[in-house]
Amino acid sequence: MKFVVLFAVVLATASAVPAFLRKNKFFPDGRIVGGDDIPIEQVPWQISLQYYGSHMCGGSVISEKYVITAGHCTEGVTEDDINIRAGTSIRESGGQEVKIAKIHHHPKYDGGLIDYDISILELATPLTLSDKISPVKLPEANTVWPDNIDVLISGWGTTEEGSGSLPSNLQGVTVQIVSPESCKKAYGADAITTRMICAGVNGGGKDSCQGDSGGPLVVPNADNTLGGIVSWGAGCARPQYPGVYSNVAALRDFITEVTGL
Repeated sequence: MKFVVLFAVVLATASAVPAFLRKNKFFPDGRIVGGDDIPIEQVPWQISLQYYGSHMCGGSVISEKYVITAGHCTEGVTEDDINIRAGTSIRESGGQEVKIAKIHHHPKYDGGLIDYDISILELATPLTLSDKISPVKLPEANTVWPDNIDVLISGWGTTEEGSGSLPSNLQGVTVQIVSPESCKKAYGADAITTRMICAGVNGGGKDSCQGDSGGPLVVPNADNTLGGIVSWGAGCARPQYPGVYSNVAALRDFITEVTGL
């Protein structure tokens, strides 16, 4: 369900204008592009956000009571429509299934710019923590991640742009933080805000994709701190177009306001 950007060519004097398309929640989702099977114990914060029992987005456990995901994942849905599955690397079996008591939308979420792309899910019953279910570490407010450091993204999103492939096992792939300047060069200065960070690899081939939305980008060298939330991009794994992620450090005040964390 990661947003895909399509660029429309307009007047020669105008810049490209992004139109954001969300993968339909009723369509099947696949996996990370260029990734490998990983066990849930490697990313025990990873959850599957499910729409009437079918995977539609990822998310991250931040406590026994709260899960963090992308704002566009909860746009237009109610608490009764969704649940989470935690503690399993298999997309639609095993682990703990928990209903949602309340969806906390960011008040400044902008579905056109895909800005402030964050939601917090308050769970109806607490998770039972274990080696397969464990909260991800949250960053300090306004933490700035160095360019080119390795980050790990995970999820059950599509194998390639436009794919409907359906692996059952959780996928993970390592990419690198891309500088804001390089990201703005790819997408345009107005498209990238301080609430976003970018990550990818030179030459493309590794990325998050549709179905990974809301899932984690963690920084292994910082004790697997949650640096980003899968948000949007130009297709998936295209050269010169990194993935765009919600900048968790820039949205830290909202997390604290809702959860007390």
